[in-house]
Amino acid sequence: MKKLYFLVPGTDKTFFCGGLVAELKILNLAKEICNSELVTYRQREIDTLFLDDILKQDTRDIIFIISWGFDIPKLIKRLKGHNIVYHAHSSGYGFNIPSYIPIITVSHNTMGYWGQKAPHSPIYYLPNQISDEFCNLNLTRDIDVLVQKRKSSRYLLEQLVPRLESRCKVVLITNFVEDITKLFNHSKVYLYDSAEYWGQQNVSEGFGLQPMEAMACGCQVFSSLNGGLSDYLDPEFNCQKIAVYSTDYDVLRILKAIDNPNPNIVSDPSQMLINYRSKKIIERLEVILNQINLFFDHKSNFASDIKNLQKTTKIKTLTKKVWSKLKSYKV
Repeated sequence: MKKLYFLVPGTDKTFFCGGLVAELKILNLAKEICNSELVTYRQREIDTLFLDDILKQDTRDIIFIISWGFDIPKLIKRLKGHNIVYHAHSSGYGFNIPSYIPIITVSHNTMGYWGQKAPHSPIYYLPNQISDEFCNLNLTRDIDVLVQKRKSSRYLLEQLVPRLESRCKVVLITNFVEDITKLFNHSKVYLYDSAEYWGQQNVSEGFGLQPMEAMACGCQVFSSLNGGLSDYLDPEFNCQKIAVYSTDYDVLRILKAIDNPNPNIVSDPSQMLINYRSKKIIERLEVILNQINLFFDHKSNFASDIKNLQKTTKIKTLTKKVWSKLKSYKV
């Protein structure tokens, strides 16, 4: 197997986000399969490889894994001629991926996006990992409702939370929490509403790990269903949808969940989570990496002969359809 280099701009607080955490997790799992290392490309860091230095070496037996959405076009141009894999978290950035670059997607939602936008690229599905630390510790649930301010909608923070605060105990997280597992284990209900946030960014919710982590810890989850969240959330069976019709309706359902938990929703989620734990992801990643290595071996000896569906072709097809309808139209 070729060596894997996972490219990130940096790892300090400047670049800290869910995508970086997910990428570092996959890197650690990849180390169980083949030689894999972290490489930064915007800033040099102690004990970490730097891309400028790597590109001065022989890279024929290296695969570069790129993932940082806004940097992808520049990275593709810079790494032209090398083996590149795009690890796609979110979708909607607007760039195209050429067919010589395999795409690994973290959700079926993202896979569908690239299946339409890059129909001739190798595309694979590899969900993000949920760490084993996220589990039900059977602690006293003395928090009625838990909310994280980051990515939350204005409706959630300005309408729903104030209404709930007068009826039950609400904890609003405004800063980074070192051990959120305990907070999840102390909470009865977790609220997550990111549709507005990602809509403003014009990109999708790539995976949405927080609701899954809360579910793993035994929380009842009220969440939006945008982007990657739709992969695993199933209203009335493992969660409830938030921001439905009116604030009163949300308050009614949340208070009911606090007092009388839905047995379907609070049932043991371990079966559902199996495919998101490290063991299954390593098994899936090994299959994907074997296929990607085979693809790059093939690419080095054969040229692509599948034509892309160009904009001009789309326009011609649409014009023919319109003209056909006009001819068949009778007054």
